[in-house]
Amino acid sequence: MTTAEPGASKDFDLGRLLAERGAERYELHSRYLNHQLPRMLHTIGFDKVYERAEGAHFWDSEGNDYLDMLAGFGVMGLGRHHPVVRKALHDVLDASLADLTRFDCQPLPGLLAEKLLSCSPHLDRVFFGNSGTEAVETALKFARYATGRPRILYCSHAFHGLTAGSLSVNGEDGFRDGFAPLLPDTAVALGDLDALERELKRGDVAAFVVEPIQGKGVHEAPPGFLRAAQELLHRHGALLVVDEVQTGLGRTGDFLAYQHEDGVEPDLVCLAKALSGGYVPVGATLGKDWIFKKVYSSMDRVLVHSASYGSNAQAMAAGLAVLSVMENEEIVANARTTGDLLRTRLGALVDRYELLHEVRGRGLMIGIEFGRPRSLGLRGRWTMLQAARKGLFAQMVVVPLLQRHRILTQVSGDRLEVIKLIPPLVIDEADVNRFVAAFTDVMDEAHSGGGLMWDFGRTLAKQALGNR
Repeated sequence: MTTAEPGASKDFDLGRLLAERGAERYELHSRYLNHQLPRMLHTIGFDKVYERAEGAHFWDSEGNDYLDMLAGFGVMGLGRHHPVVRKALHDVLDASLADLTRFDCQPLPGLLAEKLLSCSPHLDRVFFGNSGTEAVETALKFARYATGRPRILYCSHAFHGLTAGSLSVNGEDGFRDGFAPLLPDTAVALGDLDALERELKRGDVAAFVVEPIQGKGVHEAPPGFLRAAQELLHRHGALLVVDEVQTGLGRTGDFLAYQHEDGVEPDLVCLAKALSGGYVPVGATLGKDWIFKKVYSSMDRVLVHSASYGSNAQAMAAGLAVLSVMENEEIVANARTTGDLLRTRLGALVDRYELLHEVRGRGLMIGIEFGRPRSLGLRGRWTMLQAARKGLFAQMVVVPLLQRHRILTQVSGDRLEVIKLIPPLVIDEADVNRFVAAFTDVMDEAHSGGGLMWDFGRTLAKQALGNR
């Protein structure tokens, strides 16, 4: 018997594994993961095979270039594989740090906290977890403990995560159904100060958690709402929690979206997504000193809230690199100017297309809403889709954007006729021109009253009716 070299047969070769098994990707998902995902992708023709990515673009197995207007649901703020973030991760791995010993204080978490807090100077301390939902969970726990109260207020149609605590403040019933009982909570409409005050007068509210711009539908808090809500909350002994998981780190043209409104100083702020650089999951909850000191009130409580992988060196290095790139490459300014350009170009099309109802948003977080047309022929087709399932027209637009123009977008929420654009913050004018030209082509076809697009719409309608 021939003896192989030590370890030769056991070496892990990622490249070889992908070469041998990569073609099985959809079959593997169907068999071992969420079986509905590949089914959905096959149905709408999104079952592509992407091979590589860089910046705001990726390429399929045939070498075709795709423009990413989704950014991994906002994770890829700097685009994919930014060289500075890549180098930081190589460096931290090569450093062989004594990471996660649990009984020491490594420098990277402190350095990242210091940098984050310098961008939000009214806040004092940071807790690092692993995701946006963990950041929200932390804020909910801290708010309840600091105030001694049980109830959390949130906004209708809000999205704050899918773990049990954050699900309690999720304003979409489709995500909540079947998972009760949850935390005591009450929803109020975004912008409804009277409803907020009525709930606060009951005296049991710990906090109000709110997105400055809701991801579902891309609805912005009305001017002055956050400041007025903050004053009401503090008057009644409750806290303002701002969820910046998607809107934060430059997305809206400000470093944090609440900074768009003067005088707003939340008690707790939740961050994640883009802070990762698209590589290592990281979540951060920023808060006021008194809140942290109340939660961690003694040495006995030093681990009363912690995360096994929180503050790990790879995540901290990625976060530091992201903030460095944002500063050195003026990412926030690019999000503001490029976002204004894209929104203006799209807004100019509203009067041209009767199916196009509104273009809204801020920075590079833009909602394109469709609505009932005036002309009889288009109205009949619109009504057909609405009768089958609301949201099908928006899906009709998303599909040809990908299949014909190689641009990836998403419908903004279940049963919404809204497309949400949250591209990497590094897109440029050429990318704006490409998207506007493609969107114009798709809308031209939609208003022509025939063609493959409406044929696909009828297919979607039949499938929707069959799933009832």
